[in-house]
Amino acid sequence: MRDFQTPGRSIVYASNGLCATSHPLAAATAVDVLKAGGNAVDAGVAAAFLLGICEPAMTGAAGDCFAIYAPPQGGLIGMNASGRAPAAADAGALRDKHGAAIDRRSADAVTVPGAVAGLCQLVEDHGRRGREAALAPAIRYADEGVPVAPRAAFDWRIAMENLQGSARQHYGKNDGPYAAGDLFRLPGMAEVFRRIAAEGAKGFYEGEVAEDMVAALQAAGGVHTLDDFAGVKADYVDTISTTYKGHELIELPPNGQGPAALLMLDMLAQFDLTDLDPLGVDRAHLEAEAAKLAYDARNRFVSEPASMGDGLERMLDPELAGRLAARIDRGRALSLSETEVIGAAEHKETVYLCVVDGDGGALSLIYSIFDSFGSGLASEKFGLLFHNRGAGFNLHAGHRNEIGPGKRPMHTIIPAMLRMNGSAVMPFGVMGGQYQAAGHARLITNLLDFEMDLQTSIDAPRIFPQDGRLRVEHTLSPVVLEGLSGLGHDLEYVETPIGGAQAIWIDADRGVLMGASDPRKDGCALGY
Repeated sequence: MRDFQTPGRSIVYASNGLCATSHPLAAATAVDVLKAGGNAVDAGVAAAFLLGICEPAMTGAAGDCFAIYAPPQGGLIGMNASGRAPAAADAGALRDKHGAAIDRRSADAVTVPGAVAGLCQLVEDHGRRGREAALAPAIRYADEGVPVAPRAAFDWRIAMENLQGSARQHYGKNDGPYAAGDLFRLPGMAEVFRRIAAEGAKGFYEGEVAEDMVAALQAAGGVHTLDDFAGVKADYVDTISTTYKGHELIELPPNGQGPAALLMLDMLAQFDLTDLDPLGVDRAHLEAEAAKLAYDARNRFVSEPASMGDGLERMLDPELAGRLAARIDRGRALSLSETEVIGAAEHKETVYLCVVDGDGGALSLIYSIFDSFGSGLASEKFGLLFHNRGAGFNLHAGHRNEIGPGKRPMHTIIPAMLRMNGSAVMPFGVMGGQYQAAGHARLITNLLDFEMDLQTSIDAPRIFPQDGRLRVEHTLSPVVLEGLSGLGHDLEYVETPIGGAQAIWIDADRGVLMGASDPRKDGCALGY
């Protein structure tokens, strides 16, 4: 139980419907949609479109999204709405131009955005109220403006330098960052949303909006064409899973890093975590070592399915989890050379939301432009801010994840769902780019091994190994930090919190929903 004499958040309880997002306006909008008769998909899509206005450094229509939907009647629906490299993408030319990695502030880092195709497909196929209703709140707030929230202002301040050219005009205030409480308007985006509401995804990927995007990308040196945009579609995919402590963790298959979350959890299953202090040195050390090894496998094997060969089967093989777990030394940290991590992605920007409706439908949705403010490039007329998800490609010749025409890059953003006895019990997600797979494993072990409540599981301090160093939040105790250093971890104190998270627990026996939202963000859980 929470200590009510110390700062913190209570779990939010509701019975008719509940949403958890990273911004209060988006959560309130989702609840309004539920009250008006919409289901989890209607509410989630409405909140997602709005989040591009509330948190423009984190997400937007020119980004990508993934979702897992558990309908009330049972089953699981996976959605991959990530974009592809242009048809003219040439790995050799890009190696000559950029060297070992694509410049993430260049048009070459921009894959064709897939989010709008996915959001439209979801609401058209599985919603009750249609596109116009889903887009109405985002249109209103893009026109009228959104007061900038504190965490959004923090992100704006540290990432303003990423904005280039017309992006500084659309997303800057007098060529500087917006501050908390400033009113941020994006009328060009309101017009884009109107066209999507009227025409569906075609209003985004064809006509004047697509012409505005292609012109901006070509002017910046990109090889994108109108045909690349007109050919975008989202894909329904089968989910993948593993079992842990009697619960089934559901992830999406590649090109996302869902297999890394499953592999890391399978590795941790080789140890008895319940004997450890959940906030202690030994637990943190085990988690860090498992992450190093799981992420090395991810970087070697994960790409779009057509390029993976047997990579997915190898990552899901329990024998691999056992062999990797056996490499963990409880008394010292593995060095970077011992894990041979290749091309690790940096910590990136994302929004995640989950919704459960009164009929029991559950949506887990994640939506991102990768870097803070993505590529920093925006279209001139409408102000569409391009993601830079192409930075997730590898430029090593012959690598599974090497960029190629029409290919999807390895993706860091992953929604998740926990099931028990075949029924969804928790849609959840953890923001934070590369951290997300490790964040899924940490949240699940917090809940199932250490029996933390949902909010405490999210609040708990985080660590993450990256590029040979162990990134730590300053909320870890000095004793733990000293112990980790003594095991050989090279500690790096983070400027920004490690990720963020939302989750909703479905207590079917009591007919109650329990929501939690990460204090590292501005958002909240709301229900009715």
